[in-house]
Amino acid sequence: MRALYPGSFDPLTNGHMDLIERASCLFGDLVVAVLDNPSKRPAFSVDERIRQIRSSTAHLHGVEVISFDGLTVNCAKDQSADLILRGLRAMSDFEYELQLAHTNRSLDDTLETVFMATSTQHSFLSSSVVKEVARFGGAIDHMVPKEVALDLNRLFNSAFLPH
Repeated sequence: MRALYPGSFDPLTNGHMDLIERASCLFGDLVVAVLDNPSKRPAFSVDERIRQIRSSTAHLHGVEVISFDGLTVNCAKDQSADLILRGLRAMSDFEYELQLAHTNRSLDDTLETVFMATSTQHSFLSSSVVKEVARFGGAIDHMVPKEVALDLNRLFNSAFLPH
């Protein structure tokens, strides 16, 4: 079975990694699809995010990392995915994720969406929280993979250097 795990991953968190690691055991192939959304201003480029994810998932078998734009259902079809994987941190995520799942199902009724709950120790994590903590110099080593922490520290420390 081939699963598609779409998201912006800006940046990749340990919550994302938790889902990727567990999903790589459940499904034969997992495609991590990095969304290139022109209406957002990400901290990292698509290429940087792909590099971060590939580096962080190098120890896993059957994980592929790609970029996409447009509709998730089209990406799933292009990747021959059998299902779309979505993560849930808390009940507050459920309403939005369910709406997305119903929308995707209305666009392609052959695609199932599977929800996985993030492990409890990562349930507070979001990419925006991680960026906010990093921006103000807080410890993020327990929130993101090592390479992502280095990139975030570089990004935000260089923002405060005199030009």
